[in-house]
Amino acid sequence: MDTRNLTLLTDFYEITMMQGYFLSGYADKQVVFDLFYRENPVNSGYAITAGLSQVIEYIKNLKFSEEDITYLASLNVFRPEFLKYLGNFKFRGEIYAIPEGTVVFPQEPLVRVRAALPEAQLIETALLNIINHQSLIATKAARVVHAAEGNTVLEFGLRRAQSPDAGVYGARAAVIGGCAATSNVLCGKLFNIPVRGTHAHSWVMTFPDELSAFRAYMDIYPNSALLLVDTYNTLKSGVPNAIKVFNEMKEKGLPLKNYGIRLDSGDLAYLSKMAREMLDLAGFTDATITASSDLDEILIQSLKGQGAKITSWGVGTNLITSKDWPAFGGVYKLACEFDDTGLEIPKIKLSNNPVKITNPGYKKIFRLYDSETNKIKADLIALEGETINPEEDLTIFNPVMTWKKMTLKAGKYRVRELLAPVFINGECVYDDPPALEIQAVCKREMETLWDEYKRFVNPHLMPVDLSQKLYDLKQKMLREHGKIGVHET
Repeated sequence: MDTRNLTLLTDFYEITMMQGYFLSGYADKQVVFDLFYRENPVNSGYAITAGLSQVIEYIKNLKFSEEDITYLASLNVFRPEFLKYLGNFKFRGEIYAIPEGTVVFPQEPLVRVRAALPEAQLIETALLNIINHQSLIATKAARVVHAAEGNTVLEFGLRRAQSPDAGVYGARAAVIGGCAATSNVLCGKLFNIPVRGTHAHSWVMTFPDELSAFRAYMDIYPNSALLLVDTYNTLKSGVPNAIKVFNEMKEKGLPLKNYGIRLDSGDLAYLSKMAREMLDLAGFTDATITASSDLDEILIQSLKGQGAKITSWGVGTNLITSKDWPAFGGVYKLACEFDDTGLEIPKIKLSNNPVKITNPGYKKIFRLYDSETNKIKADLIALEGETINPEEDLTIFNPVMTWKKMTLKAGKYRVRELLAPVFINGECVYDDPPALEIQAVCKREMETLWDEYKRFVNPHLMPVDLSQKLYDLKQKMLREHGKIGVHET
């Protein structure tokens, strides 16, 4: 796990605002911030949340070192009394979050922070950096895995990731999203994730000929030989030489395990069908065909539709970078504050763009399932003190088009609260599960979505409604535009 001190992994204005709060007498003001996103990435019908594990490590190691204080002092911006305050800084607040691997939708608080104002402000940038990146890659991976329709998907993107951290934590997020293994050895070590790989074209080119290269590889790795067959000529050289080596193993009486070929270029649909015929004709019906070569969910779906005989997919660049949608777009907004008596004062941000108007107040999220199918019917954002009794009818409505309503009948639906406690009074209370357990969670979560939400073109959008009390609060604050706590952009 990441034990680095990332305290200065923040935007400069976070620390200047901290000093402003400190000097203005707001150092102890209790506030609530919500981290949420406004639009599903990759034009998807959902997202997968990831990154909470690194958030936990970040908060645990949050402390300004002497070197940090010295550096900040050298900027000639911060006053001695504020730097002394930073020297004793510790996160003492509360964090609730939706567990990793959960299916989520726009406007829902993925992370809810309640803390003293300077504490909550400081962690904004790092939380967004971590949650945005890893949720993006987990979502992309879930889409790729869905396109593969039960075939194995391997994450092969390290060399194309934007940095070592993006490679390591991106690979972990990809596994959460459903990838069976990664080529990233450091990720495998850190998070106990299976590592897989084959060989490069350079292996074949190093030997006198392709057949010698295949024989050597099969001899060294008899139980995991996946031969790359497109170095010279896939159908005239690569596949026939692979078959020859497989036959030699059989003649020696050696068992063939976890074996097959890999295609990394050319017309993958055509080549895989021809290779399948050749392998089957030779008696190697259980040999796998793995494909790589700039794959993504759209290309995989297309290849499946063309009848490609590919049983395993190695996905690299387009997954680890989410090439077609490079940013998740999460934001971190003030939702409420508390006065000296503990009274909640809701806050709202207004905008000429309706999607940027925030939901005020100290909130939580109810997920509503159909009891019979276990599919998600809707999510409901509500105020913290609200409850739902599934033994009573529940009518919910679209907060924009309020005439669009849905009534869930008593006993026909079940309710789950999504936000879980992670830090209470600055102490971690969350049992952070291993990545492969989170992957299993994600798989179950994906099964709660109807297929219409998982399609790649024009997917259904899940209803994310507001409770009546939250809706009324928001409308009241909109009517009171211009009062303290309301600003417009």
